[in-house]
Amino acid sequence: MAAEKQAFADETKEDAILEKLGYQQELKRSFGLLGMIGFSFSVVTSWTALGGVLIVGVETGGPPVMIYSWIAVSIVTLAVAYSMAEICSAYPVAGGQYSWVAMLAPPSMARGLSYVTGWFMLTGILAMGATNNFIGANFILGQANLAFPAYVIERWHTVLLAYLIAILVTVVNIYGPHLLDRISKGILVWNIASFVVVVVVVLATNKHKQPASFVFHDFQNFTGFGTAFTAILGLLQSAFGMCCYEAPAHMTEEMKNASREAPKAIIMSVYIGAITGLIFLISICFCIGDITATAQSTTGVPLIQIFYDSTGSVVGACFLASLITVIVLVCANALLAEGSRSLYAFARDKGLPFSSLIAKVEPKRQVPVYAILLALGVQMALNSIYFGTLTGFNTVIAIATEGFYLSYAMPLLVRILARFTGHAKVLPGPYTLGRYGIVFNVIGLLFLLFTSITFNFPTVNPVDKDNMNYTSAAIGVIGLVSVVTWVTTGRKGFTGPETGVGIVVRGVGEEEGVSAEVGGKGE
Repeated sequence: MAAEKQAFADETKEDAILEKLGYQQELKRSFGLLGMIGFSFSVVTSWTALGGVLIVGVETGGPPVMIYSWIAVSIVTLAVAYSMAEICSAYPVAGGQYSWVAMLAPPSMARGLSYVTGWFMLTGILAMGATNNFIGANFILGQANLAFPAYVIERWHTVLLAYLIAILVTVVNIYGPHLLDRISKGILVWNIASFVVVVVVVLATNKHKQPASFVFHDFQNFTGFGTAFTAILGLLQSAFGMCCYEAPAHMTEEMKNASREAPKAIIMSVYIGAITGLIFLISICFCIGDITATAQSTTGVPLIQIFYDSTGSVVGACFLASLITVIVLVCANALLAEGSRSLYAFARDKGLPFSSLIAKVEPKRQVPVYAILLALGVQMALNSIYFGTLTGFNTVIAIATEGFYLSYAMPLLVRILARFTGHAKVLPGPYTLGRYGIVFNVIGLLFLLFTSITFNFPTVNPVDKDNMNYTSAAIGVIGLVSVVTWVTTGRKGFTGPETGVGIVVRGVGEEEGVSAEVGGKGE
C-alpha cells in the first residue's frame, strides 16, 4: 500500500511538472527505470550497431581506427550525455532537445532556434529508424545468401524487406503499446546474453586469429584518400554506434518518476554501450580473416562473414547473426516509438503541417496513431534512397547521425550562449552537474560540431555522382525547409513549452544573483 501511494505521488508530481511546462498528461506512464534502461539500450545497442555498419570501419582505417576512435568517441560522448541528463532532469518532456532549447536559449532567439532544432531532431530519429531497418534487412538477406550461395542480393530486395520491418513494428506500436515496457526489460536480458554468447563463441571457435599488430596498429585503406583523411572518415562508424542515447528524454511522459529515472537511463545506456562496444570490437577484429574478402563478402554484411570464417559452420554463423537480428528488430520497434513521440510532441507545439491531426492521441490505447503512421511513411521514404544510389545506405547513416548530433549540439550551444547574455538558468531538476556543467557543455559541443562537419565528406575517391555523399545536400534541404516554414507559418503558429520555468543566474562578469524568471508559452 505504501509503495502504491509513493508511486501515485511520484506520478502526480511528474504530471505537475509537465503542466508547468504548458502540457496535459495524455500518455500512459508505464515505464520504470529498468524498462527504460532496456528501451534506451535497445536503441543505442552499441555493439550490434557497430556490427551493422562494420563495413564502414573496415574500409576506413580498419581495426586500429575502429578501436581507438571508439574509445575517444565514448569518452567525449559522456560529456554530452551528462549535459543532456542534467537538462532532462529539469525538463522531462517528450520534445527533448527542441523543448530544452526553447527553455534555455536567450528569449529573443528561443522560439526560432527551438523550431530549427526540432527539425534536425526529427531528421535524426526518423533517419536512424530507416538505417536500422536497412541493417535488419541486410542481416536477414545476408543469412539467406550464406545458406544459399546461388541467391544474389539485389538493392530492391533490401528496400522491400526494410519496408516490411517498418510495417511490422508499426503494428506493434499501434496495437501493443502496453507491451513496450515488458519488451524493453526482456530485450535488455537478451541483448547482454547475446553479447556474451557472440563474443565467447567467436573467440573460442576462431583458429586463425590475427596478431595484435593487425588489431592495434596496421592501417587499412579502401577509400582512395590519404591516411589522415581516411582516419577521420572512420569516425562515422563510432559516431553511429554511440548515438540515440537521449531516447529516454522522448519517453519521459510515459515514465514513472521521469525527472529522476530518465537521466539515469541516459547515462547508463552510454556506459553499457561503451564497454560492450569496446569488447565486441576488439574480439571481432582479432577474428577477421582476409580483410579484402571480408569487406567484399557476398553476404553484404562483413560480420556474418566473420562469424562463418570463425565457426566454419553456416548454421553457427546464422545462429549468431539471428541473435543480433532479434535485437535489431526490437530496436526498430523502439526507434519508431521514439520517433512517433517526437513527432507528436512537435505537432503538439504546432511545429508541423497538419499538427492538430498528428498530435491526436487515440484515447483507448493512449498512443499517437497518426504520428506513428507519419514516422512509418518517412522511414520508408528514406529507405527508398537506396533504389537510386549505391551509397544510399551510407548516406542515410550519415543523415541520421548528423541530424542527431546537430540536435544534441543546440541545447549545449544555447546553455553556453545564455551565460554570455545573462540568461543562464539554474536547472531545477534533482540531477545536477553543478560548477562542472559548463566544462561538460563545452567539450560536448566541440565534439558534436567537429563530427557534424566530417559526416559530409565523400567516402570514396575518385568522387562521382554514384558514390557522392549527399548528406550535406539532404541536411541543407532540411535546414532550408525549417527556415522557410518558420518564416511562413512557424513564426506565427509554433508555441513551444512554457519558458518561465527556471531560475536566472549571473551572466559572464556579473555578480552572483538569483531571480525568478517570468515568461509564457511561446515567448
